[in-house]
Order: sequence, then C-alpha cells, then structure tokens
Amino acid sequence: MMRSGGTPPAAGVPMALCAVLIAMISVQGGAALSKQLFPAIGAQGATALRLFFATLLLWMFWRPWRHWPHRSAWPTLILYGFALGCMNLAFYMSLARIPLGVAVALEFTGPLLLAVATSRRPKDFLFAGMAIAGVALLLPLHDLAAPLDLVGVAYALGAGAFWALYIVFGKRSSGAAPGGSVAAIGMVVATCVALPAGLAHAGADLLTPALLPVALAVALLSSAIPYSLEMISLKRLPAQTFSILMSGEPAIGALFGLALLGEGLSANQWIAIGLIVGASLGTSLSAARSAVPEGP
Repeated sequence: MMRSGGTPPAAGVPMALCAVLIAMISVQGGAALSKQLFPAIGAQGATALRLFFATLLLWMFWRPWRHWPHRSAWPTLILYGFALGCMNLAFYMSLARIPLGVAVALEFTGPLLLAVATSRRPKDFLFAGMAIAGVALLLPLHDLAAPLDLVGVAYALGAGAFWALYIVFGKRSSGAAPGGSVAAIGMVVATCVALPAGLAHAGADLLTPALLPVALAVALLSSAIPYSLEMISLKRLPAQTFSILMSGEPAIGALFGLALLGEGLSANQWIAIGLIVGASLGTSLSAARSAVPEGP
C-alpha cells in the first residue's frame, strides 16, 4: 500500500533490486542471442521480430486494457514508446558492426551525460570527464585504439540518446497504469517504429519458420522480461538508486559478448568500459548522497 507522499513501502525495495539485476542479465543475454538472427534478416529484421513478439507476450500477460491510462497520459506514453523503438533499432544496428560490450558502453553514455547535464554538483563534471575519456579510448582515432567501425559507434551513441529519453518518459509514464501495462502499451508504439525498417530490409524472410523460435526467445529475454521488471523497479526505487544499479550493465554486456559470442576486447577497451562504468556509478552515488531524505 502506498504511503501518503506516493513513496513505495520499504518492503518492496528488495524485490525491486532483484528485478533490476535480473533485467540487466536478461537483456544482455538476449542481445547476445539476437546476433544469430543477423545473417538471415539483418539487424532491422531482428529488431522488428523482437519487438513484435515482445508486444504479443506483454499484452497476453499484462492485459493492459484492464488498466487503460487516462487520455492525458497518452502523449507521454507515445514518446516513451517512440524512444523505446528508436533505442532498440539503433542499438541492434550497432551490434551488427561492433562488439556487444563496446556497444553497451557507448550506449550508456546517453543517460550518464543526461544525469551530469541536469546536475549542479561540481564533482559530477569529473565523472563526465571519465566518461568522455572512456569514449575517447574506444574511438579508433589514435594509435592506442583497437579497430572499430565508426558507423557502429554512431549507432551506439544514438541508441544512448534514445535511452536517456526512454528513462525520462518511462519515469513520467510509470504512474499512468501498473508498470507492466505501461510497458505493453509502449511496446506497441516501439513495434510501429521498428517494423517498417524490418520489412523494408528483410521482407518475407521475417516469416522464416526456423527463425521464429530464436526471435521469440530474444523477445522474452531482451524485451518482455526486462522492460516489465524495469517499469516495476522504477515505481519502487528512487531514480538515483535505479541508476546506480544500472551502472553495471556495460560490464555485463562485455562479459556476455566474451562468453557467448567470443568477442574478445583489447586492454584499452576494457579500461574504457571501466571508466564509463565508474563514471556512471560515481554520478549515481553522488546524486543519492545529495538527495534530501524524505520525512515520515
């Protein structure tokens, strides 16, 4: 039961913490699995199938028509879904060109720099510098950098920008309906964004029977499970706590890329990922310490 300030009860916090951890592991496992679809239908087709199946799964499970949002919430919900669709499409386009761990690290700079841009704490500019240094180490513009496709880098950074918008509009939308229902509605909009690109690239190959079980598994791991869990967590955790937990995602992505895809990274790339993770963690901890405790 919600307390009178809209603050979730403490009893829901452990569940929310577990939900974020499971969501991070699930989404990176799904991203690694999705690369099996790329040779047949491309990144665009894989994105379209993933979001289409995820939409079906979320609607069957959450049945959002039982908790239909008020019409005043729809503009924000549509922006949430649009950001979700663009984020997924840009991220998969980056995966087709660069390693998973690098793509996740570059994508992560979006919400990180947004947090710094909206902060008034001087120390956060140090963390921004760490993130910029990490990106600079990754970019193949100097002798120390490993070879990296610049178009893939651009897609990953674009995905990061849409990730920041996803967090902003997801937080605003989280009170419009139960968390799973919001995710289900947003996924419809996201599918409408990605499906035209998938059809234009792969056409009828999207319906190849052998691909559908893999696409269904990717939808479960990368969309249906993590987005539902994240929306539940956003309703129970402060934004700073959510960000602290999410800081480990680039490292998880790099480990999944190494273990499941054989994508070994250079020492500089691991250092760069460590700088970005450290910057995100530092920014989130700084925000949490600066937050004024809420009264009883």
